[in-house]
Amino acid sequence: MKDMTDATVRPEVTGFFDPATNTISYVVKDPGSSACAIVDSVMDIDYAAGRITYDHADEIIAFVREHGLNVEWLIETHVHADHLSAAPYIQGKLGGKLGIGRNITVVQDTFGKVFNEGTEFQRDGSQFDRLFDDGDTYQVGGMTCRAIHTPGHTPACMTHVMGDAAFVGDTLFMPDGGSARADFPGGDAGELYDSIQKVLALPDETRLFMCHDYGPNGRDIRWETTVAEEKAHNIHVGGGKTREEFVRFRTERDAQLAMPRLIIPSLQVNMRGGALPPADESGRRFLKVPLNGL
Repeated sequence: MKDMTDATVRPEVTGFFDPATNTISYVVKDPGSSACAIVDSVMDIDYAAGRITYDHADEIIAFVREHGLNVEWLIETHVHADHLSAAPYIQGKLGGKLGIGRNITVVQDTFGKVFNEGTEFQRDGSQFDRLFDDGDTYQVGGMTCRAIHTPGHTPACMTHVMGDAAFVGDTLFMPDGGSARADFPGGDAGELYDSIQKVLALPDETRLFMCHDYGPNGRDIRWETTVAEEKAHNIHVGGGKTREEFVRFRTERDAQLAMPRLIIPSLQVNMRGGALPPADESGRRFLKVPLNGL
């Protein structure tokens, strides 16, 4: 078994871009076996029609089966506010354990109140198979992986280091994209800056994989960079920008941003580990719209 800090441990990373939400999901294969992890999967929703489908997840499932891979982990970097997780659907087809940061319980408590969830909604993270604490390790085949608590965007954000690759969720974007917002309930711009410094403290050659890319200034969609590139060129934190500068910029910027288009369905589903709300006595399922609640 190689230590995850060993740069010779180079997992095979395949990205799957969802143009509807600008999300990138990943299949991360242990270089020494058929074991893999799936990071930040997407369930499709036609919000206007209230229709759930699984085309994006089915593409990942087909890839895993075609390459004879064994899914050991389904990783959520955080509770996403811009897309719905397909983790339970994929887990039902391929197996694997579902993991997220331990502070999912903070998110569940916060948004359980926002959406007026009843006592049947468990706020203890029990919808997941593993709740990661800062520094926890786990195995993907022979590859040791590590979870780093990187809050600021949300309280439960984790960066997952797998070999020479790190999956940063929304903590960072590509160098020309900057960083994620920090104004959701439980977010904090100062914490986000501190978390980014944790990521930038990884070895310069570490490959960083983004959860989102929006193609700033019309460039092609990209999702892979390095710690060195982010330190030198990230427009929000690169070049030695101070915590004070970042907090001021992030606070002013966030005040101008609209809510994500899918935040209401995303939070209700993702705080349940990707499960849909429970059905009523007729078998129908509903999402709530909290008026003036966000």
